[in-house]
Amino acid sequence: MSKLRHLAILVPDPETAATFFEKAFGMTRAGLARRGIYMSDGVMNVALLRVDPEKERVGLFHFGMWVDDLEEAEKVLQGAGASYLGGKPESPNSYYEAKYRDPNGIVFDITHNGWAGAMKDPASNK
Repeated sequence: MSKLRHLAILVPDPETAATFFEKAFGMTRAGLARRGIYMSDGVMNVALLRVDPEKERVGLFHFGMWVDDLEEAEKVLQGAGASYLGGKPESPNSYYEAKYRDPNGIVFDITHNGWAGAMKDPASNK
């Protein structure tokens, strides 16, 4: 079973949002994104990304699923009606995600290596 471990939220100010996530939820900073800050509770990763007001709206940007095998997951996803958008990793050690769109138009990522600060299986501590 795939595990939900990553959400991306578009915000006006990632620093202010990160401070809120620290104070309100006890989350910690896991790293920097190209356009924001990664927060984590040790299982889930939340990317707080600066919104581009000319192209986007504040809110949920996409979600991410951690899978065991990228090729197998792609077959299952496409069979379920998802379409590939881009971003397949170029090496087995890449943390970059492959992006897809579901039949309703919602964008999501899949990865085989996860996100900074998140664990695939908290029960096994991995």
